[in-house]
Amino acid sequence: MLRIWVLAATWLVATIAIGLSAGLAVGRPWLGLCLALSLHLAWQLTRLYRLDHWLRHRGFMDPPVLRGVWDDVVTQIARIHRRKRHHKQRLATVLRELRESTNAMPDGVVALNAHGEIAWFNRMAAQLLHLQGRRDIGIRISNLVRQPAFARHLEGGDGTAPLTLQVSAQPETWLSLHVLPYGEGRRLLLIRDVTRQTRLETMRKDFVANASHELRSPLTVISGYLEMLATDPTLDAAHAQPLAEMRRQADRMAAIIGDLLVLSRLEAKDEQPEGEPVDVGAMLALLRKDVLARPQHPALVTLAIETQDQLKGDELELNSALANLVDNAAKYTPADGHIGIRWWSDAEGAHCSVTDTGPGIPSSAIPRLTERFYRVDAGRSRATGGSGLGLAIVKHVLQRHGGRLEIASTEGRGSTFTCHFPPERVLAAERRA
Repeated sequence: MLRIWVLAATWLVATIAIGLSAGLAVGRPWLGLCLALSLHLAWQLTRLYRLDHWLRHRGFMDPPVLRGVWDDVVTQIARIHRRKRHHKQRLATVLRELRESTNAMPDGVVALNAHGEIAWFNRMAAQLLHLQGRRDIGIRISNLVRQPAFARHLEGGDGTAPLTLQVSAQPETWLSLHVLPYGEGRRLLLIRDVTRQTRLETMRKDFVANASHELRSPLTVISGYLEMLATDPTLDAAHAQPLAEMRRQADRMAAIIGDLLVLSRLEAKDEQPEGEPVDVGAMLALLRKDVLARPQHPALVTLAIETQDQLKGDELELNSALANLVDNAAKYTPADGHIGIRWWSDAEGAHCSVTDTGPGIPSSAIPRLTERFYRVDAGRSRATGGSGLGLAIVKHVLQRHGGRLEIASTEGRGSTFTCHFPPERVLAAERRA
């Protein structure tokens, strides 16, 4: 590289020397110098023109041979061009493979920009949402999927949970839509056809509801006859204990059927309840009295009402959820134990917690506690008369009210179940006044 620049400098010096020598020979040295430099500049401009012409048509022209510094510049440009073409080919290959792989996916994928406009989608997304390539690129996805629930999900999509909605009635089609943020304000919309799963879930719910209704009548008859037999003075003493066990199991079955019917009603309601103001503090006070009125109850049941704020919701549903939490605490807390009930509010909303000093729950079992019929210890749950549906009811009630259930527990020390309600559900005491 240095040698080339030394040679170029030598040519320039030689040009100046020749021009001065020729000018001195005719008695006008400055004229000779100007003519020599002009010829040198014209020669350089010619090379620059040939370089520019090649750069503009390098797709089908060979690099020019320019000698000296210009030849080195051409070499460097050609090397950069080859490297750029190689990277472009690799990028095109990667993009082609990515497009082929996403088209092979069983789920739809739509890439959205920061404004919610479609930047790209795969073949399955086009099939599920009836998208067309050039027509729908750049269109806001909310203009193509016109459902308020989807617009709310898209606006607040943080990747936490998918949204299932019906996009077509004839034929019935249900899609699961999951918005995942990535990059700077961009989002991926994952689409899955869950029509079959939704139909199966609907069939399951209908079966449970119908079976519960059908079982209720014969169980009522059985319970009536068992009660009549239990009060019969001529009953043989040897039959008293089996009859009492039969009555206990019938009552337990009636409780299970009742909880199943409650769950079925909750699942059948899609919209969140508007409801009326509910005095949660007064409701918790009544639940505390119910616990203390039991023949067997924990030695200490405390209630801390730290706010006079109320909740906007369905009173029967909220009472069912809180009663399940208090009832569970009373069942699993020993006679010398303690139950603490607390109601408070802050900037994040309103909260109700039920703390007990029972046996506690293993950390591995906590994620499954709200599943239907799930029991940490099946034998212990049956001994206390639990149906295994209480926490499932709590979960559904909180979801319908925009809330969530938080569970904290330590084995051997007890558990705390906390219901969190969003600020929009809270009716502040000063506002009511």
